[in-house]
Amino acid sequence: MNNRLLLPITLLLSVITLACAEESLPPTIMTTRGKLLASEEFAKVPEPFTGKPAGFASGFTGWRYNSTAAGGKSGRWEIAQGEFRGIETPGANHPATASFGIAYQDVIIQCDVRLNDVRLNDVPDEGRKYRSLFVKATDTKDYVISLSVGQGGLFLTPYDADKINPATKQREKGSTEKLLKPIKLNEWHTIVLEIKGDEVTGTLDRQSITLSNKLISTAKHSIMLGAGTEASFRNLRMWEALPNADWPANKAKLMKVTK
Repeated sequence: MNNRLLLPITLLLSVITLACAEESLPPTIMTTRGKLLASEEFAKVPEPFTGKPAGFASGFTGWRYNSTAAGGKSGRWEIAQGEFRGIETPGANHPATASFGIAYQDVIIQCDVRLNDVRLNDVPDEGRKYRSLFVKATDTKDYVISLSVGQGGLFLTPYDADKINPATKQREKGSTEKLLKPIKLNEWHTIVLEIKGDEVTGTLDRQSITLSNKLISTAKHSIMLGAGTEASFRNLRMWEALPNADWPANKAKLMKVTK
């Protein structure tokens, strides 16, 4: 083959591959995907964070999480075959949490998730009756919004900037929107969290719920992954969230279905 043709053909194949990859992405309903901000395959141990954390889980880049066998107050994490697995260890009494430091405001977060069967040697003595996982957006003070998945489905929970729990010093939770759907253990599911302005949409396997809260529009500085008992994440992506002209119509349909 003529060498002068190799570069154009290679570029064409790259464009086709990229187009196919984009077509395979689950659709978004509130926003459209802009620039890719972060992509984590979990093919190897994530790079440790740099910089000194400032405020609540903020002010750093990269990952912060427990990786030792003994774990810590929030369990431990391990990497295996492109899977980031959170394990709540004996004595932790707290879901395993991992924070990824990145500054953003409007964003689309997507990843595959799985609730794992319990591993008896790794469960706290008192145990948790149900497995769960979450993805939370955080600002310098606390949580902003939480998307969580349990065996009963998907849940969106906002936080209130004006209400602080005097015991924990953390923001109080608002009313939760629910997508009730049985989730079996050991099966992969895709979640998409769209955040734009003061609105948020959570999607589980192409079924969605939405809510709005003024705190959601704050400048955010990290995302936090969490695993209660044991759960796994893979193929984590973050895109800039751009306007979607179809959102008013999509929202009307969604609100009609969920009411």
